[in-house]
Parts: sequence; structure tokens; C-alpha cells
Amino acid sequence: MATAHEGDTVRIHYTGHLEDGTVFDTSEGRDPLEFVLGSGQVIPGFDRAVDGMEEGEEKTVTVPAADAYGPRRDELIVSVARSNLPADVDPEVGQRLQMSSPDGQTFQATVANTSEEAIVLDANHPLAGQDLTFEIQLVGTA
Repeated sequence: MATAHEGDTVRIHYTGHLEDGTVFDTSEGRDPLEFVLGSGQVIPGFDRAVDGMEEGEEKTVTVPAADAYGPRRDELIVSVARSNLPADVDPEVGQRLQMSSPDGQTFQATVANTSEEAIVLDANHPLAGQDLTFEIQLVGTA
């Protein structure tokens, strides 16, 4: 059997759970996830979990927040005056918006709160600050 090593293209099936058991993502019912091991295409802890697996192997790993999407950062929560929003935008709590930073980079933010004057945006990744548990099966390597 082939063993997955850095630089290999791997195909895996996975299910990701939060600490309370909630499934946040899965490949069930879809094609396996394919990525180059060690290339930074997936979170670091997931990469390390797959490294060294053999084809057909299954395992469950918990990836701490620091090796997943990092800690929640308060500086990524900002208030924006409604006057700075396009006139056709009427944001609702939980809505994801695409924003642009002053240097032109785009990013996603979640509407955390709204008022008549402003909205509060949270640009943290939705899974930031959470330990993630994955059930992983290595389907193949190339």
C-alpha cells in the first residue's frame, strides 16, 4: 500500500465535527477531497494528520484551534457606519458579505449585529477559536 508523504497528491474522505458533535463539513456523498500534501491548501493540522497515512487507512484526529483557523481575534470585529454601505445593501445578522480592505484585498465578514446607524462585522473565520475533530480516510495517493 502507498503511504502519503509531503508533495503527494492525496484523495481523502472526511467528516469534520465541532466539540459538541455538530458536523461542520463532510465529503460524504461527494468526490473525495484532493490536495497536495504540505502545500498549504488545507489547514496545517489536517495536513499533518494525513501525512504518513496508508491508502485505505482511517483515523480520527482532533486539530487544536492554533493548527486550524487560529484564535478568534477581537481586532477583526469592526463597526461600519451604514452610510459607508452601498444603498442596495440591507444586511441581516448572520449574513456573509464580501468586503475590500483599503489595500484592495477582498475578504469575507459575517454580520454580527445591526442598528439604524451601523453594522458590526466579524472577519474571523467562522471556525476560528475552535478545536476541530476529523474522521479521515485516505482513498489514494499519486
